[in-house]
Amino acid sequence: MSRATASFLVLLALAATACNTVHGIGKDIERGGQAIEKAAR
Repeated sequence: MSRATASFLVLLALAATACNTVHGIGKDIERGGQAIEKAAR
């Protein structure tokens, strides 16, 4: 495996992980907002 291919695969794995992390944080923030909204009613 060439160095460029290995580097590409590592970057692809990191990008996928970061994307899932950001998506998870978005869900957590959304749930927090819903809880605040519910408490305000």
